[in-house]
Amino acid sequence: DIRGGLPGSGDEAAGGDGASALLVGSAADGPVIAEYLGGASATAEFVDRWRTPGETRSKLWEEKFGENQYLATGRQAWTDALKSTGLTADQVDHAVVTGLHARAVAGLGRKLGVREGVLADDLAATVGTTGAAHPGVLLASVLDTLAGTDAAPGKVVAVVVLSDGAEVFLFRTTDALRSYAPSRPVAAQVAGGAPIAYGKFLAWRGTLAVEPPRRPEPARTSSSAAVRSTDWKFGFVGTQDRSSGAVHLPPARVSMRGGAVDDMDAIPMAESAGTVKTFTIDRMAYSPSPPVVFAVVDFDDGGRLPIELTDMDADQVKIGDRVEPTFRRIGSSDGIHNYFWKARPVRTAPSADAGTDDRTQEG
Repeated sequence: DIRGGLPGSGDEAAGGDGASALLVGSAADGPVIAEYLGGASATAEFVDRWRTPGETRSKLWEEKFGENQYLATGRQAWTDALKSTGLTADQVDHAVVTGLHARAVAGLGRKLGVREGVLADDLAATVGTTGAAHPGVLLASVLDTLAGTDAAPGKVVAVVVLSDGAEVFLFRTTDALRSYAPSRPVAAQVAGGAPIAYGKFLAWRGTLAVEPPRRPEPARTSSSAAVRSTDWKFGFVGTQDRSSGAVHLPPARVSMRGGAVDDMDAIPMAESAGTVKTFTIDRMAYSPSPPVVFAVVDFDDGGRLPIELTDMDADQVKIGDRVEPTFRRIGSSDGIHNYFWKARPVRTAPSADAGTDDRTQEG
């Protein structure tokens, strides 16, 4: 979800961009790190926030009115959820409250009756409120803090959502959380962010019209070519020679080491960090965010690839920088957005000893 508002508005300051996904299943599908205990919902017919068709911003009714309505429905849903699961507020170990009405969120958090320290950070000061994605983001953040610790199992986690009423979800963590290691914890993603100029932010949002680059626009992306290379384009999946172990980026049918033909395994590279071996700064190329920085990156899992860098100051790039793949928009033409992989700085991930594998040297 993307939450924003007019420049200078409270919605713009409090909003954020985010996405979350939860894998739901049973013990038969694999280790479950949190089991759903139950919950409750409460609704009330009132107009608090609305959006006129065609407009990019939403409008708000008087804040005190919305706060009173949400507090009433929130407390009702909270009471019903505890009753349906046979729990008391004292038995809740971690609780998150989220919604677009900041005053109601803060007010309900104080009225849940949970012990001191149970209410978790809602990430409003660092991420902002990401709308529909935020309940999942906050739940993941709580589970991240418990993962890999002896205290992980048996914790009751409550998620309270204020949106057109209120909904409460109650979970209990399992023994599987003790051995669970998140690949990209929420805290690490937050710490890996970097500030951008406000003018650039408005331009990227489409709020501020800016002079486009005075260069020929890129050609329209080919749908047929994208279909032929789906795994590479959307999954950053290369190929690895079965006999020599050589990694090929982009995928290849013929091995660069030994010449074997069609003797390859697919190798996903989206989670593989790498090291900048050399780079160039192009101030003439077409880009919505010039200059363009291209680098040759050696990946830890093998393979070498010329790739565009992002989320960094061009004047600060240096050989030896650690980077990781990220799926980004390359450009737009004829109304079609073209996405592919770029590389961004690794700001929080532990360093790896890149370059020790001979596949990296030749990939």
